[in-house]
Amino acid sequence: MATVTLNSSKGRWIMVSAILASAMAFIDGTALNVVLPSLQQSLRASGSDLFWVLNAYLLMLASLILIGGALGDRIGRKKVFMAGIAIFITGSAACGFASSVTLLVIFRLLQGIGGALMIPGSLSIISSSIDEKQRGKAIGTWSAFTTVVTVGGPILGGALADAGLWRYIFFINIPIGLISLLILGLRVDEIKDEEDPVQTIDFPGAIVIVLALAILTFGFLRIPAIGFNHLQVIGSLSAGLLLLLLFIYIESKSRYPMMPLKLFASATFSGANLLTFFLYAGLGAGMLFLSLNLVQVQGYTQLQSGLTFLPFTVLMISIARFAGKLADKYGPRLFLIIGPAVAGTGLLILSFVAQTKGPADYWTTFFPGILVFGAGMSFTVVPLTAAVMGSVSDNFSGTASGINNATTRIANVFANAIFGALAVLLFSGSLNQQMKDLPLTPTEKTAVIKESVNLGNAQVPPGMTKTARSSIKKAYHTGFIHVYAIVMRLSALLGFLGALMAILFIKRSLIKKE
Repeated sequence: MATVTLNSSKGRWIMVSAILASAMAFIDGTALNVVLPSLQQSLRASGSDLFWVLNAYLLMLASLILIGGALGDRIGRKKVFMAGIAIFITGSAACGFASSVTLLVIFRLLQGIGGALMIPGSLSIISSSIDEKQRGKAIGTWSAFTTVVTVGGPILGGALADAGLWRYIFFINIPIGLISLLILGLRVDEIKDEEDPVQTIDFPGAIVIVLALAILTFGFLRIPAIGFNHLQVIGSLSAGLLLLLLFIYIESKSRYPMMPLKLFASATFSGANLLTFFLYAGLGAGMLFLSLNLVQVQGYTQLQSGLTFLPFTVLMISIARFAGKLADKYGPRLFLIIGPAVAGTGLLILSFVAQTKGPADYWTTFFPGILVFGAGMSFTVVPLTAAVMGSVSDNFSGTASGINNATTRIANVFANAIFGALAVLLFSGSLNQQMKDLPLTPTEKTAVIKESVNLGNAQVPPGMTKTARSSIKKAYHTGFIHVYAIVMRLSALLGFLGALMAILFIKRSLIKKE
């Protein structure tokens, strides 16, 4: 297909439709974190239930996004993109009406299927449609808008949650999706690889990777309840790892793999995906625990929690497109070294924030870390996307986008599962230590520690004296802040590992199509 310029009518419609559709998917990744306390109370969900609400969507997205990218390359990017949007808004409507945690988890799976078809389609349409000379600018524009939405999501989520309208986080997707479908149907041409006939889809690979990720996640989330040495945990983690190896074997033998291993022959492609995994695992864990800390321990309302990320949003608006232009001119390597390192430093700074007096202390406590973290991410997102898309030929653009997006979601799945399990274990351990100094009966101490599965939302068991309630509440806060500090430092380490991947693998020269 002939490419179009970014400033042409067709180019503008392509950008608008891609940004609108992406906005729906990315808002789910951040807004939901902020409304979790309201959701937990409304649906009477446990702490582990919340991690499943987050991971159900991410599991399907991570597992099927590879097929979504391949389908777009083979049968038409616009067609697959539109199908994904339709499924996603259907799942969103169902989530909004869910009357129980179980139903919400099921409908989140449906959302994930839609997202798997939709997310790679947005970037693939841009990469294969916009003139190569303007592609970096186009990707920069897309990244800036979607990242603003991603980080602006908590503000919207907080406002809705405080108003008792957390379900509208899902309902808001419906008009956005319908507008995007209308633009695509009327203004955007179909895009597919004319040289590559329709091929068999890699369903064996998709089934195995879904099972692998689900079983691994189940194993990690069961650790706090039954311990690492339990047969159920050991069996789940072992089976999950074996299935991951089986997935790689299937991909190496498949005629039409959903994840062509030959793409990883490019050092840039491999390095960019390793960087993505480490950085976004740190980002996912850091943002989740920061949100929980602000609302459940520091006394912020959910709207105030969302507003704390405004500096991040402003930096993304100001810097992302500029970073894209610089990456086009000088190559992405330097930005992909400095950006993750600075982002990691921001997470490290945030880890040292202890108990505060609430929003009044924001500017001297959380603001500096968020500012540094935002600056690092602002110089990373566009060069990273450009490096991934620039390291493969055009006919693999959808597949490359799918792999990189899958890497992001897999990183989030593992971050939620591993850090979630680690947090409960650390929180329980902290409470055990603090309970030694409290004048409580063994039964009362057991009841207090049992609440550790709910992390920052742990409730003081009924029947306690006023003095005991105050001490227990303080123990909960102290324990969670201890957990928060460790999680944030581990997240910072993941950011630094991302920078190391750029040093080792990303080429010094400008990215060229291979």
